[in-house]
Amino acid sequence: MLDGPRLAPLAGGKANALVVLVHGYGSNGDDLISLAQMIQPALPTVAFVAPNATSRIPNMANAHQWWPIDTFSPAERAAGAQMAAPALDDFLTSELDRHGLSEDRLLLVGFSQGTMMSLHVGLRRSAPIAGIIGISGMLVAPETLEAEIRSRPPVLLIHGTADNVVPFRSLELASKALTAAGVPVETHVSPGVAHSVGQDGLSAAAAFAVRVLA
Repeated sequence: MLDGPRLAPLAGGKANALVVLVHGYGSNGDDLISLAQMIQPALPTVAFVAPNATSRIPNMANAHQWWPIDTFSPAERAAGAQMAAPALDDFLTSELDRHGLSEDRLLLVGFSQGTMMSLHVGLRRSAPIAGIIGISGMLVAPETLEAEIRSRPPVLLIHGTADNVVPFRSLELASKALTAAGVPVETHVSPGVAHSVGQDGLSAAAAFAVRVLA
């Protein structure tokens, strides 16, 4: 079962929404919860959780992965996301139950491999969640989306033009595939930003979160 660091609502009391942050390859929930702390003031009644992926990377301290990356091929990404999806999907369901919240009060925020997971899982849940924010990532197996998509929550894709890990063109490829599948998509380009999220991206993410969780 997945678990990781949590932030209770700044305003105190019961959360009226939940943000789940999904970390990237070689990272962990502690790393992503720091991102939550930056946008938490804009969402004072919201709870945050950043689960650690169940698979650890050998010989690396506190480094987790949703699936091993050996070739970074499309086939490897598709198989990896499909393998890891049930654990994240079950975690989302249990967290909503834990807080007594409905699907439309859930926002997924992914970074890199976590974006791949968030898009893969979020679009295949039967009831639409509030939204998905994907940072510095890509859409896995776009060719299967039309057949497998079950809901169409709004999506915000954020990507830096200087990303040397996940190519910047992944933003346009994902946006086109999602639009073709009927998913409402917004994009935010961060000029000169590498494989990270800049202050402009954080501001865009916070504004999107406030809007979809209003």
